Amino acid sequence: MPADPDCTARVPSGPGRPKDLAKRAAILDAAKVLFGREGFAGVSMDRIAAEAGVSKLTVYSHFGDKESLFSESIRTLCEEMLPDGFFNVQADGSVRGQLRQIAEGFFKLVVSDEAISTHRIMLNPGQADQNLRQIFWAAGPQRTHDAFSAFLSSGVAEGKLDIPDVGVAATQFFTLLKGELYARMMCGVCSGPVEGEVERHLDATVDMFLRAYAVR
Repeated sequence: MPADPDCTARVPSGPGRPKDLAKRAAILDAAKVLFGREGFAGVSMDRIAAEAGVSKLTVYSHFGDKESLFSESIRTLCEEMLPDGFFNVQADGSVRGQLRQIAEGFFKLVVSDEAISTHRIMLNPGQADQNLRQIFWAAGPQRTHDAFSAFLSSGVAEGKLDIPDVGVAATQFFTLLKGELYARMMCGVCSGPVEGEVERHLDATVDMFLRAYAVR
């Protein structure tokens, strides 16, 4: 097996960063691009290895199999755009301000080119089987739902929100956020929002949510 070429041109190692972490990052970057562009079935581990500048053996040593790499690429994409700390309750922040920030981050994630492409793959019977859809759901939407539910639970505990079922409320919030604009983009009717459309949509969604669950 030939040695891996130097990956530092793609992912700088930086002071003290081991090369294996740089290779792992390069593999994930390649996987996110290729899976998003060509789907799960259309991408081989050889292609990902070549794009990352590493050997196929290195890809398998880091991720085990293609399904695990797909799952980690979805989780990483969500983490990049909605990091775990994004949902942390800020003691000095208003509930509306925090909800508005979460709404903006979530909407930016779901209408990104990567997310739109991946969601279309999940809807295509020829590209994704049931197991792959479960992997996608756990790595992306379920993680986001659970983190936001924890945020809402903290708001309830502090007396800022009155929510009988935080799981239902979290689902309602994200469904409202996607709205018609997301559906139009998924269908290819439009490539993106017009100026000011997103801000009005996010403000209206947060206001509606608070009318339902803010403590009076």
